[in-house]
Amino acid sequence: MKISVIISFLIISSFENSSAQNSYVKLGQQALMNGDFKAAVAQLEKACLIDSTNSTALLMLGYSYYHSENYKKSIAAYTKEIAINPTDATAYYYRARAKGYMGKDNALSAADKEKYLLGSIFDLTKAIAIDPDDTKNKYYQVRGIAYREYGIFKMQATGRSYDKPRAINSLKASIADLEKVLTDNPGRTDISTLIDLSKQKLDEAFAHK
Repeated sequence: MKISVIISFLIISSFENSSAQNSYVKLGQQALMNGDFKAAVAQLEKACLIDSTNSTALLMLGYSYYHSENYKKSIAAYTKEIAINPTDATAYYYRARAKGYMGKDNALSAADKEKYLLGSIFDLTKAIAIDPDDTKNKYYQVRGIAYREYGIFKMQATGRSYDKPRAINSLKASIADLEKVLTDNPGRTDISTLIDLSKQKLDEAFAHK
């Protein structure tokens, strides 16, 4: 086969793959906008099979997995996106939220739950570092909740996983994050409620023997 024919064949194949992928991405985006996350997953998975480095497809796939409550696959999709674009604050944010849900899965071992809970805090800290001017303070708000969940976990854990000082420090960090959100948004009564809950858990931690 002549080289010119081979090159033409490769170009045509590449164009066909690109066209198919774009079609899957568009269908996935439409399904996502319609709130049909399972249909979005089906289309976006096909798009990522054609090109696993398509950042747009990976972002939408991670988001669709997240809203389909498939948190493990959501984490995997966002991890691929972060490998391509390590300064994507949104990917860190949603991966953190998915890890937070995984950290409350009672089917997991204490070690795995702790890994996910700490991973959530780490990802939110990365998101804050990348986008420190987040006007809605959503990163601080969710990290404040993540700190509280980790503090509760350390208080409820048994054996070597139990760590009262670490629980107290985590609950203090929770309060600090949430108070920052309230300072920037003084009308947020929901944040006041979250602060009260973290303070209640902190009092319980201090009283715990």
